[in-house]
Amino acid sequence: MCICVNCHYVDRCTTYHAVEHQHQQPHLTEFPDFEAIEPTINVNIRHQGDIIEMEWDVVGCQSFKQEMGKWARLRPGELVPT
Repeated sequence: MCICVNCHYVDRCTTYHAVEHQHQQPHLTEFPDFEAIEPTINVNIRHQGDIIEMEWDVVGCQSFKQEMGKWARLRPGELVPT
């Protein structure tokens, strides 16, 4: 799971913006203004027949500032990305 969903900076972060793009998800903001320090991203690659799926998850970041439920508060009623 991406740690960004519980990060204070999720709605301002350029790294999370890139992850949203990779997952073809709507952005929390169109113009992020926060640069994360040393984010670590795991990319899981799965083959399903002729289709290749890639899942991007931020699993570490020196800028991480915990704010439990931040993403859910920004998108009430939507499923939190896993």
